[in-house]
Amino acid sequence: MFVDYVKIHLKAGNGGNGLVAYRREKYVPMGGPAGGDGGNGADIVMQVDEGLRTLMDFRFQSHFKAEHGENGMNANKHGKSRDALILKVPPGTIVKDAESGAPIADLTTDGQTAVIAKGGRGGRGNSRFVSSRNTAPDFAEGGEPGQEVEVILELKLMADVGLVGFPSVGKSTLLSRVSRAEPKIAAYPFTTIKPNLGVVNTKDGRSFVMADLPGLIEGASEGTGLGHQFLRHVERTKVLVHVIDIAETEFRDAVEDYNTIRNEMKLYNESLLSRPEIIALNKIEILSDDETLEKFKREVDTDSKIMQISAVTGQGIDELLYEIADTLDNYEEQEEVEIDDSDIRVVYKHEKDRDQFEISRDMDGTFVVSGEGIERLFMMTDFSRDSAVRRFARQMRSMGIDDALRKRGIKTGEIVRIMDFEFEFVE
Repeated sequence: MFVDYVKIHLKAGNGGNGLVAYRREKYVPMGGPAGGDGGNGADIVMQVDEGLRTLMDFRFQSHFKAEHGENGMNANKHGKSRDALILKVPPGTIVKDAESGAPIADLTTDGQTAVIAKGGRGGRGNSRFVSSRNTAPDFAEGGEPGQEVEVILELKLMADVGLVGFPSVGKSTLLSRVSRAEPKIAAYPFTTIKPNLGVVNTKDGRSFVMADLPGLIEGASEGTGLGHQFLRHVERTKVLVHVIDIAETEFRDAVEDYNTIRNEMKLYNESLLSRPEIIALNKIEILSDDETLEKFKREVDTDSKIMQISAVTGQGIDELLYEIADTLDNYEEQEEVEIDDSDIRVVYKHEKDRDQFEISRDMDGTFVVSGEGIERLFMMTDFSRDSAVRRFARQMRSMGIDDALRKRGIKTGEIVRIMDFEFEFVE
């Protein structure tokens, strides 16, 4: 089963809680605080595995939870931090935020990694809060919650060569002849409904990966037919081989077919038109005369190499493969100059400002404070201890929440809500 688009839910591990503890040893008066820190929660990391070709594993499991950090212990012993949960993905996987659609990572090279959900930091034990004014703090931090995100995984095949063309022009037949791939071949349109990959070896010892991509029709740039499923994979290929039914066995005009597909690629992503292209005029074994052939060469405005082949009999196949290999050799030489892979592990990741917050009014008049930063601090606070509550109040003031509430017109005695916690505002 070929799967190239999935939505999954990720929950990184929470940090372990810090501990409130004190040294109690014989002959050691006033031993002082000795609560250890909690361990860090596990990150969720995606790593490229070049042996994978599909996202099928994520079709059957869509929820992933990483381990939580271990809680702190007495005698200043820290809890154990957890190892990252590593999810293997095929080369060409793009990770996007499911809500906004913003890209998080573009994973293309074997071994490349990206942290998709960050584990929570372990809470600090009470020994971390010792000061000259408070020599025996009676509070500790709770563990920071791990990130919880919903992401979309979108696979764009990493093939050297992409076979493009209308349905039933012979793309699958060509791939089966030049490689060990076994795509479905039948005498009806849209026989191929998923991309097929094959490794091609030329007689002079060169090799490359060829993809038979699902047939394209007019309107594909807007999703008609297999639409974006097809065009998404075209973006990753280095060289396009445009297969044309020059015998017009499906009663379509060869010139019109070529122009239609080029137009759909332009509408989807204009940069595709600058991709190296080879035109393969297929089914010449059943061509009754040269009139259609000459018409195509005369009316098609292109600088691309035009070659005549028969995927059934093998005529012209070796010459086509040599031309593809030569084109790839030139392409790779150009790319080596342009691409800087000195830091291939760096990926795009948008980080929100954690100190941002919003204040709104509920239907009952309650002031509601929300935001990643304040909610994170709320979940890390032990409200059963007065000293921890006072510290939380100081953190709110330092973030500017108190001043923002006053600007919204809050009065002493009115209710403020943060998540499920309500308290009275006091000047």
